Amino acid sequence: MDALFRLPNNDLSAALQKDKLFKEVEQQWNTVSSEEGNSRRKVDYEIYKSIVYNLEVRKVFLDPKLSLVKFSSIVGTNTTYLSNVVNHYFKCNFKHLLNKCRVKYAKLLLDKGKYTPEELVKLCGFTSRSVFYSAFTKEVGMVPSRYPDKSFKIPLKYD
Repeated sequence: MDALFRLPNNDLSAALQKDKLFKEVEQQWNTVSSEEGNSRRKVDYEIYKSIVYNLEVRKVFLDPKLSLVKFSSIVGTNTTYLSNVVNHYFKCNFKHLLNKCRVKYAKLLLDKGKYTPEELVKLCGFTSRSVFYSAFTKEVGMVPSRYPDKSFKIPLKYD
């Protein structure tokens, strides 16, 4: 998922961007599927490619009501195959994958400096502030309100 959340290159047409994304996905797939001697089933590759496309381009993770059932219909497979591909190739469960995408998106928005952490809850597809803060802290290691500081400041005794 290294291709996720890079700033778009405005010089490329949508078709060229899609082709470039799919070439990167194919390289990622070859790397991921060769690890641990994973079998290279064509159906798994198609599901993997569709997952990355729907997360990268369509940003379906922004839907707070996105579920495994809904995403499986978007990807064009059943929940068992989708869950197996996510577990096996992304090394996490579906909810964790969504939260990782949402947190990466939140970090991009925080880096731009236009939004407060409270505004990001809805913008990033989280259902509540507590879920957002928990997922962000788990992924980044700090609460969103401290994120841009990157802990470069020396903590004072009275902080």
